[in-house]
Amino acid sequence: MSTHPPAPSARLTPAAARRIYYTLTVTRWFPVGLIVGIFILLPTERGLTTAQALSAAAVSGLVCFALELPTSGFADAFGRKAVYVAAALVNVIATLAFALAQSFWAFVAAGVLMGAFRALDSGPLEAWFVDEVHASAPGRDVDQELSRSGTLLGLAMALGALVGGALIWWHPFATASALDLAIWCFAALNVGHLIAVVFLMQETPRRLVGQRRSAAVLGSVREAPRVISSGLKLLGRNKILLGLIGAEVAWSIGMIAFESLLPLRLEEFLGSSREAGATMGPVAALGWAIFSVGTFLAGVASRRLGVARAAMLGRLLNGAGAVIMGLALGPASLIAAYFFTYAAHGLNGPPHSALLHREAVASNRSTVLSMNSMMAFLAFGVGAPLAGLLADSASIAIAMIVVGAISLLGVACYLPARRAELARPAVSPVIP
Repeated sequence: MSTHPPAPSARLTPAAARRIYYTLTVTRWFPVGLIVGIFILLPTERGLTTAQALSAAAVSGLVCFALELPTSGFADAFGRKAVYVAAALVNVIATLAFALAQSFWAFVAAGVLMGAFRALDSGPLEAWFVDEVHASAPGRDVDQELSRSGTLLGLAMALGALVGGALIWWHPFATASALDLAIWCFAALNVGHLIAVVFLMQETPRRLVGQRRSAAVLGSVREAPRVISSGLKLLGRNKILLGLIGAEVAWSIGMIAFESLLPLRLEEFLGSSREAGATMGPVAALGWAIFSVGTFLAGVASRRLGVARAAMLGRLLNGAGAVIMGLALGPASLIAAYFFTYAAHGLNGPPHSALLHREAVASNRSTVLSMNSMMAFLAFGVGAPLAGLLADSASIAIAMIVVGAISLLGVACYLPARRAELARPAVSPVIP
């Protein structure tokens, strides 16, 4: 019998890590595309009011808001793969809870699980990929791979939306809801993603064990209040950043119109959840393509108008689009308004991010980005149930108009950034 210790696992080459990274990106996001257009239709079809359905959905954002910072160090402490496997497992449980839910509290429980999944899922895969590339090629840039991953994500979502719409339109089981097949395919594909993570993801051994691992976890939990406190103090000192966070809050509330209320409004026009769900498939797929066009136009607008004015234009058009969606008189005009709104959604993103980075330095950049993300979750978590109550008491159309009008207030929030931009010295846009 050999007394030699087993050879350590061979490190992945950058090309192998890239293939796995792309594969897991597709297996993660393709299933989401199946239900992206019907996520809010299922609860209402099963008897929930609009307010209850949006409240259950909002729970996911609130849980993610609460756990985002405390879980941020888990991947460092336990390893990227361990946390990503845990995230994929929680996703499967959350999916099954959602598919089986028949009451408000059952959907709330599913929302809690989905929020926990999103908090765990945020970051480990990308961190794993960068770590594995740097293990064999230290310092290598991965910007192109990350960009391609984003493209694959969008394509996977778009294809998933088309397949989801087709499954709903097909409706082969007359005794079940037309939405059920897409939901259960979503669950099955999430199981497939879990299996892919377990067998494909190989991690270079980490040495963070024992007390150091415990210290990393406790440090992550203890860091959360400090980051929030630091962020609030920064907002108190920096009026430009405060305005940008205000714009993010307005933006997140406006998103309720075209992310959550659209399928319900379409159901009103078309008369059934089946027709609305089937229509949302190609609509959502094309919406992702139009979003990409909007992000391209953001670069053009920033060069010609300035970054702050490009952000203001995006917020103006996006908020106005949400209002127009509420004023739509039929499904065709509603979908056209949605495409316009989603293009402006893409237009607003890059300049908003650029303005955030202007107000951050290396020592607080993570805090700035975390505050922006957390306030978006919080705004949706608070705004969605209120929008649902308004939809139930008045109408979905009025709820769309109101959240769109709130989104328009975000234009004024960019004014401090615009004034600061005018005072900035001219900087050449050409990068040598």
